[in-house]
Amino acid sequence: MRHGKKFNHLGRKTAHRKSMLANMACSLIEHKRINTTVAKAKALKQFVEPLVTKSKNDTTHNRRIVFGYLRNKYAVTELFRDVAAKVGDRPGGYTRIIKLGNRLGDNADMAMIELVDYNDTYNAAKPAKKKSTRRGRSKKAEAQVETAPEAKAEAPAEEKPETSEE
Repeated sequence: MRHGKKFNHLGRKTAHRKSMLANMACSLIEHKRINTTVAKAKALKQFVEPLVTKSKNDTTHNRRIVFGYLRNKYAVTELFRDVAAKVGDRPGGYTRIIKLGNRLGDNADMAMIELVDYNDTYNAAKPAKKKSTRRGRSKKAEAQVETAPEAKAEAPAEEKPETSEE
């Protein structure tokens, strides 16, 4: 029975599991993304997200707490210096797990876990979504769209002399 067992033991003893998660967390902080199995990625997410939250407040006490988990001073420095600056305004959800398929050798489910703010593909400036309009209001929306290009046509004319200076 598994009463009261709230986390995945990953088929390892306690010391081996803690060391493995610490090493994976250091690799994640250093490389910003790693490939692993889905089960290990989920366990790593639970392990590393509280540490990233601690890194937002750079105090000696928080550094010592995080060092107790990671046991790598270079990873702690990277976490508190670069990663914390990048995720400072994010209220949580610092990592993303993307499933990749099965491994050839043993058919294990593989995944890529990455720090969300370091992925340029997903974080590219997306155009603002248009508000959904009802069918009866589509004529008004078209009238607004027709007036908008006139304003846009004037703006590039003003910007062209600025770009020619560069």
